Amino acid sequence: MEIIDAIILGIIQGLTEFLPVSSSGHLELGKAILGSDAIPEESLMFTVVLHFATALSTIVVFRKDILEILKGLFQFKWNEDLQFSLKIILSMIPAVIIGYKYESEFEQLFGNNILLVGAMLIVTAVLLFLADKAKETDKKVTFANAFIIGIAQGIAMLPGISRSGATISTSVLLGIDKTKAARFSFLMVVPLIFGKIAKDILSGELTYNTASFSYLSVGFLAAFISGLFACTWMISIVKKSKLTYFAIYCAIIGVIAIIWTQL
Repeated sequence: MEIIDAIILGIIQGLTEFLPVSSSGHLELGKAILGSDAIPEESLMFTVVLHFATALSTIVVFRKDILEILKGLFQFKWNEDLQFSLKIILSMIPAVIIGYKYESEFEQLFGNNILLVGAMLIVTAVLLFLADKAKETDKKVTFANAFIIGIAQGIAMLPGISRSGATISTSVLLGIDKTKAARFSFLMVVPLIFGKIAKDILSGELTYNTASFSYLSVGFLAAFISGLFACTWMISIVKKSKLTYFAIYCAIIGVIAIIWTQL
């Protein structure tokens, strides 16, 4: 992988992480277009590092929310902040179980599997279309909702299934307000990504023997900077725009990806 390729992929990750269009799917498409020949393990590692960068950008943008949640958590009172923190933890359980049980299987899917990406983008399009037709309410996230949304996040480990698209769509279909759904969706992934990075470091998977430090670094910076921009600008788009527009986009890209595999 060349440095310019890492920068392009980092920008793709940063710009698509916060829109319901599947950042992992776009990364796999970007790798295929750029001709990346990374083996699945290297490809997955690069993807994880870029997700780590956008997780940091999420923390920067939502720093006030996170500080309030932590403050409430350490007050040891059954207040809204403590309940929200517990809902975040609850939402992580399905993804942790799915990731732990099928980690090796998922690794093999991150290796220019464009046909799968195209098919899953179409699934994302269907989810977004259904969510757009759901009746809007001002309902908050409940503990039961948090677990169901967590299942959606676990399924979204598949490249092409948008994590934000799956979690926001699931939330809206459960009757949760779009603004609350978006906030919960962006915050719930942060501890999960940090947990994944910690696991890989402790297991020795993140070594310089499987990837180049230079392209990981520039990819990280590109994803972090573009993620800051995307998180402050595009979150409002997710909350205010019709999800049908994103559904149409995902469907078009999905069909193009499938056709690409047949050429």
